[in-house]
Amino acid sequence: MHWFDIEPTLNSPRAASTAMRHARKVDKKLVYEVVMRIPKGKVSSYGAVARAVGVPEAARAIGSIMRANPNPPTIPCHRVVYSDGRLGGFGGRSHIPEKVRLLRSEGIRVANDRIVDFSRVFHDFRG
Repeated sequence: MHWFDIEPTLNSPRAASTAMRHARKVDKKLVYEVVMRIPKGKVSSYGAVARAVGVPEAARAIGSIMRANPNPPTIPCHRVVYSDGRLGGFGGRSHIPEKVRLLRSEGIRVANDRIVDFSRVFHDFRG
């Protein structure tokens, strides 16, 4: 795991400040366009999306942008997870069952709030 793939939580003033600074560098429209390129049946990580939009240090900002998704499931934010395969947030912990349902409907196996065979279903934008 890389330092920029850490959970996109904003539970401290310093983390919130850092995320806000990086969020200003990120084009939200571009983030949503990149996320729409994740194929059905695949997932990617907050860090991979950040790298794909050219701001690799902005994984936390990507999480914030995903939380503000104006058009789910057209913009499939449910396909963005932590770099270790954990599901992460989805509009708050209470919405995780919906994220699981959407992922399973696309053929992705989930157990204990984690993607099964994560490396097999991981979509990397580099190739």
